[in-house]
Amino acid sequence: MNRFESSENKKGILKRLNYTWILFALVILFFFYGLNNLSTYNAANQKEILEDAITRDIVHCYSVEGSYPPSLEYIEEHYGLTYDHDRFLIDYEPIGSNLMPNVTIIERTAE
Repeated sequence: MNRFESSENKKGILKRLNYTWILFALVILFFFYGLNNLSTYNAANQKEILEDAITRDIVHCYSVEGSYPPSLEYIEEHYGLTYDHDRFLIDYEPIGSNLMPNVTIIERTAE
């Protein structure tokens, strides 16, 4: 310690340094908390987006061809529907060529 420094000055620097580290840790925690919430929101939103895409493709097929698509594979081949087959299970039940099919989307859980 030189004559221009006091022991009180060193304690003040250590206090400020500790507050800096605490603030840095809090910022990092809030960042990861927000990132986790964003990924949870996106996962929940994907099912809704898939439902909208399937409905849009079904209606588009009916307006172009005059009948509803006979299967989900038909929509994938002719209208470009793509989705994660490992994540979603889609039950496509055609009722008739002039009645809109029943579509049920089930999200598979990773175990």
